Amino acid sequence: MECGENKCWDILAASDPLAICRNAAARYDAATGGYLLDTFGTEITISPTDRKISGGSKTGELLLTRLGYFSRLSILWYLVSAKDIALSGKLINPMNLRGGHLFFRGTHVLPLDKLAEKYTTDAEGFLNRGISLGGEKICHGDAAIKFFPLPRIPIVLILWRGDDEFPPGADLLFDTTAETQLAIDILWSIAMMNILIML
Repeated sequence: MECGENKCWDILAASDPLAICRNAAARYDAATGGYLLDTFGTEITISPTDRKISGGSKTGELLLTRLGYFSRLSILWYLVSAKDIALSGKLINPMNLRGGHLFFRGTHVLPLDKLAEKYTTDAEGFLNRGISLGGEKICHGDAAIKFFPLPRIPIVLILWRGDDEFPPGADLLFDTTAETQLAIDILWSIAMMNILIML
């Protein structure tokens, strides 16, 4: 991962800030030479000069400490890879993305069962937690939230409380443009980050 981060920092340092900001829907602080990026309703600062990522809020610190394994590389690759394209508004199960087998094999299985277990009797808690992370309540399943872990990578989490016929469950969906924006391993990392921040 260190090698991947170093490569991203090198690319970012050599990139045109205007292009980065346009493509990633980020902002640039000319005084500091740093980028500002909205993630889960909070602002993250990325400084190519110092090679540091920082967050000035409780959510930002959570992302960069406990979830740093997933967030750091995802944020950096997003900045250097994002494209200025409109969202399709169409949702897709990650297993249906190119290379999506990564999402259901071995140690890469998304812990959606833990999400369902935590909120199966607390749909209101699920919604409140999602909204506190900058999410938007939408109409799917028994409860659903649309998140923006990164500006051009929305994720929808859907909670199913279960009944006599079906056990509780949860689904995670991307906008279909996700695979155009980032490689499948980075999308997996963003999905993990989104689920874990809700737990």
